[in-house]
Amino acid sequence: MSTVPIQLTVNGRAVQADIDPRTLLVQLIRDQLHLTGTHVGCDTAQCGCCTVHVDGQAVKSCSILALQAQGKQITTIEGISQGEELHPMQQAFRECHGLQCGYCTPGMVMSAIHLLQRNPNPTEEQVREGLEGNICRCTGYENIVKSVLKAAKA
Repeated sequence: MSTVPIQLTVNGRAVQADIDPRTLLVQLIRDQLHLTGTHVGCDTAQCGCCTVHVDGQAVKSCSILALQAQGKQITTIEGISQGEELHPMQQAFRECHGLQCGYCTPGMVMSAIHLLQRNPNPTEEQVREGLEGNICRCTGYENIVKSVLKAAKA
């Protein structure tokens, strides 16, 4: 199989790679760029574990080809903190115990950040609706919703 070149920006860094045209964005992120904070949960775009931002929009990275991200700005969970300082959403998840096993957390955080960018002062119902594309199998969502509401106030 022949490869094709791709150029994009990931977490503020220009990236060039030669990839199989069938490579999913999540595969590029995890396997070639070694950014393993983006998780693969279902491979069917149902769970949201692989959510990243593509040009500021929350996208399930298992649902698009890497080539569709050609020339775009990609932000993964690794790219939202400032050095050792957590992003306010990460800090809120930490303080409100918005995670248990942590597997869904990166995708949940990325979706929640996108939610607050669109609606900086959501109600509890709007948070629940905004995160319905992300599945958590551990927490029951109560502390996740509390985390997002706390981050909205921060």
